[in-house]
Amino acid sequence: MTNKGSKKHALRWILLTLFFGGIIVLCFYAYFGGFGKVKPIDTKEFAMYAGGVSDITIPDSVRIIGLGEATHGNAEFQQLKLDVFKLMVEKYGVRAFALEGDYGGCEAVNRYIHGGPGTAQEAAAAIGFPIYRTKEMAQLIDWMRNYNATAKEGEDLRFYGFDMQLYENSYKYLLEAAKTFAIPTVELEKLWDKSEGKYSASITVDQKAKVIEKVKQDLLQLNDSTAAQAVHFADMLLQNIAVGKVIDNMLNGNVLRDSLMFVNTHWIMGQEEARGNKCVFISGHNGHIQRVHDYGKDGKAMGALLSDELGEAYFAIGTDFYKAKVSLPKGKSGKRSNHTFFSKDPLSNAAKQCGYKICWLDFSRIPDGSTLKHQITDYTWMGDVGEGYSPLMAVLPQSYRDRVSPTLLYDGVILVAEAHPIVVLQTTEP
Repeated sequence: MTNKGSKKHALRWILLTLFFGGIIVLCFYAYFGGFGKVKPIDTKEFAMYAGGVSDITIPDSVRIIGLGEATHGNAEFQQLKLDVFKLMVEKYGVRAFALEGDYGGCEAVNRYIHGGPGTAQEAAAAIGFPIYRTKEMAQLIDWMRNYNATAKEGEDLRFYGFDMQLYENSYKYLLEAAKTFAIPTVELEKLWDKSEGKYSASITVDQKAKVIEKVKQDLLQLNDSTAAQAVHFADMLLQNIAVGKVIDNMLNGNVLRDSLMFVNTHWIMGQEEARGNKCVFISGHNGHIQRVHDYGKDGKAMGALLSDELGEAYFAIGTDFYKAKVSLPKGKSGKRSNHTFFSKDPLSNAAKQCGYKICWLDFSRIPDGSTLKHQITDYTWMGDVGEGYSPLMAVLPQSYRDRVSPTLLYDGVILVAEAHPIVVLQTTEP
């Protein structure tokens, strides 16, 4: 080998060493907290205003209480659904729980908590998403069923879904309702492949929509208030078809989905108002719950739409973590594994330094002009992990963090020092 070739060979190895060494350093820093020094918060001042979940107070004017979750894959955020909802039921007379899950699947849960057959785990599985097949969701469902067992007439709890990504249960319940109201179901039944347990592959999307729309119009012509839920099942199927048409364009899909979830939340509010209840509790990812979240000029997320319409009558509770080991699906297989993230949120860091495992920070209690008020108003990092994993998250922590102003997004936040992964149960629908 010539001297010149030897130098090129050595240079190549140096560059490769630097490249892979850099990746190792990036992974090391990402695992132990990522880059960027956490801007410290005075823990003594923080402790003056931090409290427990039981300290959450809701103004009388509020019509919707939204609870967000920084991740779908942590047990603590699942448990908070029960802890906060239970408080809303007992202290504020809330009687409706609405989840970021498809309406048909959540109707299966609603039937179970009203005395239906099966188990809480089977009811949770009917929602359709792995993130809800957990002991924490089963505990929430069990609590609601036990509450309803002794509730006075008209005081029972209802379980709703405001999403439309799945269709199996909505189809099943629409078919059931059509038969109940003596609506012809021949064409509707042709849509379904019983052997596959899904829509028939031989029928086009437009043909499906046409048949479902016809059943919907037949139900509307009944002019019967008891058919309102059946109409909603049809709407969910039509929404599912509409979102499916734009699913390849992530931005358009997100915009349409959030706008439809906003519409569905409105429908739920109307159902509860008819029952004499003025307030509804909803739960979903922070991105759907927060007051400010838009998709540029194309549209806004559900929470932002609710905030625009209701103003202070929408009460948004965010969540965040200091450290979270999150259960996430990987690739097309959907096989789940656990991955560690650090939010770099100074509020979560302060909670951890104060020794809180979980604490509530009500922004309205923090006085104007204080250092803490300035810090929660200023832009800072907060954790934001969706339902999916990318290797990029291990080397670029900012890919799972948002730089936001907490007070613009929420009325207060629940902070978890260390969040643990959910365990997805293997229970399936009966």
